[in-house]
Amino acid sequence: MDKSNKPAAATSNEPFVNVWLEHDNDATEGHKGFYGRWSKKASGEFSSPPLFGANVLRHLYPDHALVMTQDYKLNFLGFPAIQAVPLEDTPLVTNLFFIPFARKLGGVPGVLVDKVQFGAFKLSWEGYEFLYFSVTYPGGFNEVSQSFILHDGPEDIIRLMLITVGAFTDQLHDEIWVFDQGFWSKNHNLWTEVQKANWKDVILKDTFKKALQNDINGFFASEEMYKKLAIPWKRGLIMYGPPGNGKTISLKAVMKECGDKGFEPLYVKSFQSWKGEEGAMADVFDKARQLSPCVIIIEDLDSLINDRNRSFFLNQLDGIEGNDGLLIIGTTNHFDRLDPGLSSRPSRFDRKYEFNDPDRDERILYVQYWQNKLKDNQEVDFPDQLVTETADATHGFSFAYLKEAFVASLVTFAGTDKKSPFANVLKDTITELRKQINRTLLTVDPEEAPSPEAPVPKHTGWLWEAWTESELKRRAFATASDPSAHTDEKKFSFWPNFNPAPTDMASSAATRSFTSLMPNGPWTPGGNAGGAGGVFGSPNVIGLPGQR
Repeated sequence: MDKSNKPAAATSNEPFVNVWLEHDNDATEGHKGFYGRWSKKASGEFSSPPLFGANVLRHLYPDHALVMTQDYKLNFLGFPAIQAVPLEDTPLVTNLFFIPFARKLGGVPGVLVDKVQFGAFKLSWEGYEFLYFSVTYPGGFNEVSQSFILHDGPEDIIRLMLITVGAFTDQLHDEIWVFDQGFWSKNHNLWTEVQKANWKDVILKDTFKKALQNDINGFFASEEMYKKLAIPWKRGLIMYGPPGNGKTISLKAVMKECGDKGFEPLYVKSFQSWKGEEGAMADVFDKARQLSPCVIIIEDLDSLINDRNRSFFLNQLDGIEGNDGLLIIGTTNHFDRLDPGLSSRPSRFDRKYEFNDPDRDERILYVQYWQNKLKDNQEVDFPDQLVTETADATHGFSFAYLKEAFVASLVTFAGTDKKSPFANVLKDTITELRKQINRTLLTVDPEEAPSPEAPVPKHTGWLWEAWTESELKRRAFATASDPSAHTDEKKFSFWPNFNPAPTDMASSAATRSFTSLMPNGPWTPGGNAGGAGGVFGSPNVIGLPGQR
């Protein structure tokens, strides 16, 4: 290479060539150019209110211990054992909220509540004094409440107070834990309603009630037995059957009894959550494991458990995490819609209680219950004869329809001149309710029923899949219109429940298909297919597949 082609070396006397778009030297120094302005903006101070607050307070109170928290459960101003006084030299900034009272209470329409946005307080607890600063600022999609607690002494004193406040917040005070929309909350109104429940108001046969009570009470009393047998101390129970037959009031009685004995009931309204259904299920079982032994109440299992969350729910029931001390009670109006993993697999829901439409004996018990309630009412004549007449006239009524018969009759009777006897008012009401039931049954087209040659449904042990619902409703309507024809109360225990006429039905092809499903053979009047117990015996309890 020709050395003469080499570029001449720049000498120190040559000026520096600025290759930036702008030729002023104050682009970076004066922050007037694009680079300077961008650098200043991009390297701005990082915003961290907790760190800033801690730094300021440490300078103001160098001899104090400092503890910070954002836990909403640590409500210092709401803890009864703490006395709080605002500091005079610090402004108190609050937002006001109006909370209305129930109109039926009368008097004051509501109350104004202050939410602290910025405040400083002097706290007194167990002979110790603290400084408490509370600030609220925007954070994400919500607000963040930051607390600073200072004490002129060891930090352990602050932490002990925090543990005490947290334990108090986690305790129930005439409340019940309710999970809804992804959060646990303590519900006083539900507790109030549960306190009204009493097993005496649950009108079911004594054998049925005692079996249910023994299952629940026996579980909590049998921890040592479970451990000796080396089996997990957990139990599942399903209440099922058509609506209006005592599942809800029985649940309330269970919740009250368990709560009185120290086994807290946890009521699950929904698994819908900002975390997703699986996140909600994890929160429910985590809380239950924390409070064990306890009762988890899940109503409408068939609605809450679906194809998306079923696997995760089953894993929570009997996965690798321990569920010692958990009694899970689920309810459903549609047992046939439950996933087989819930309805038939052992070790998940071991016991199943059917709440069917009441038979004649149960209807008599319910009518006697109302007779006893009205015995001190001089205007209502309720002889024993009316008890049996009402029970016979309400064949096919659910407990909900029976209750409506009495409530509607009393309302009507109270608004009359009392010339018409209460018995006549009650009978008229039953007649009107009978029409409603019949209209409901008539909404199904009888032509939709399968032919006698239709394939026979399958059954396994005690659980089987019967005719289509339309066929069952058609047959139920055929008998409901003439309740006087059925006095022996023999039932096929299908949903919906219906009573075949006591005639020679064995000659019917359709009946032959029906009776072929029954583990004990064809039904005959006075036989063993139904009985007062419902499903081949008493009480109305379905065992595991293949068990009797």
